[in-house]
Amino acid sequence: MSFFGRNRNPRQIRRSPTPGREGSSPPSPSYYEPGDGQDGGANSNSLVPPTLQKKPPPLYLCSPFADAALVKGNFKTIVMLPKYVDIMEWVAVNIYDFFTNLNEFYGCIAETCTAQSCPTMSAGPSLNYLWTTREGKQVSLPAPTYIDYVVTSVQQLLEDENVFPNNANHAFHPSFPSTVKTVYRQLLRVFAHIYHAHFGAILHLRSEPHFNSLFAHFLAFGREYQLLEIRDIKGEVNSPTVGVGALWERWKEKGILAE
Repeated sequence: MSFFGRNRNPRQIRRSPTPGREGSSPPSPSYYEPGDGQDGGANSNSLVPPTLQKKPPPLYLCSPFADAALVKGNFKTIVMLPKYVDIMEWVAVNIYDFFTNLNEFYGCIAETCTAQSCPTMSAGPSLNYLWTTREGKQVSLPAPTYIDYVVTSVQQLLEDENVFPNNANHAFHPSFPSTVKTVYRQLLRVFAHIYHAHFGAILHLRSEPHFNSLFAHFLAFGREYQLLEIRDIKGEVNSPTVGVGALWERWKEKGILAE
């Protein structure tokens, strides 16, 4: 189901309070930009040629961690538009809650994400996200800086009545679908980085069922309302699936996510 091109019948839905974050106005976010560097992972002393060596899968793809969840079954029923609810309101409320919950998770593991431990916004051995400045220049940023820019920019949008109106008589702007799609893409990148670089911290907190369920809900919602671009989760066409794209495929095979 797509909410693009749909008109809104004003209906007020209460959203949860916005988490306060400080920070200057960040530049505009970039589109998907995979990094050029490849991590060969070869051991020069190994008798096995580097091309034949196989790395162990990341923890978030290993049992039982990959299958830990609070919700059993398919997430499609959770994301379906309720009767008598305006689709714009439904998308706005859910995006707001995804941001709030993700921000809380990141706050729990933020001390493990530093410029030294995460010098790039990486989501896989060959996947790095770039940030686009207001001048249109794409730059590589340390992950905590990138995420701070994401949080600050999304926070500003959520607090802007012209973008996310709270008044039932205030219609959504025609650009809302494209704006919320950009917000979704940036939140996806934060999810991807946490899985890649900080899933161990999630396990230490014994929160993998909660985080997996939040991410599966996020992905199902994105597919249902055409916010999720396949290349954002799987990489470029005809390229090997990287990062959380493999988790996406696993959950589809198990029926957790719809095709």
